[in-house]
Amino acid sequence: MVNTPNDDFVSRVLAVVDDIPEGQVMTYGDVAATLGSRAARAVGTVMARYGSDVTWWRVIRAGGHPPVCHEDQALAYYETESTPLRWMPDGSYRVDLKLARFCPSA
Repeated sequence: MVNTPNDDFVSRVLAVVDDIPEGQVMTYGDVAATLGSRAARAVGTVMARYGSDVTWWRVIRAGGHPPVCHEDQALAYYETESTPLRWMPDGSYRVDLKLARFCPSA
């Protein structure tokens, strides 16, 4: 049997993502922690399977990297929203977590 997040977890993840303001981001772990969980990978699964209708580009990897295989699409959103970015010597980029990280109030 494949482990899949239950519908309640899915809806809670998508609600957190929906609340991330323009120009800001959360990591997969941040989203999980907001839900009182340590299940960052489960958040990733939710985003991969159900996240296309929410602001998916606002959920990034812990190192500031955009979602895998969506770097170019995400960059267009980041530029439109003026999300703080850091450019790497190899031409890749990361979101500047120090400036862009969203911490929802409790």
